Amino acid sequence: MAELIKSGEIFISHHARVRMFERNVSTDDLMAIISSGEIIEEYPDDEPCPSLLIMGFIDAVAYHTAIALCTNHIRVITVYIPEEDKWIEYRRRRNEP
Repeated sequence: MAELIKSGEIFISHHARVRMFERNVSTDDLMAIISSGEIIEEYPDDEPCPSLLIMGFIDAVAYHTAIALCTNHIRVITVYIPEEDKWIEYRRRRNEP
């Protein structure tokens, strides 16, 4: 993943761009989350590429970023603010009742 980040092989989906705009997340903010955030979930069986859920902070606000790790690029799927009632410390999903 580090090599793809370093080489700039990151594609931001239209959906992610819309969500970034809605949430006032800049491309620099997004890159900071991807490059130094914490991987909190992994989805190795996702198709067409395995994916990850990464948590990072922008101005003390937690954000989750879903990315796909393809062979020759990273694709940003979405960016969102996790809902407190669905996450424990924004890292672990709460059990559904």
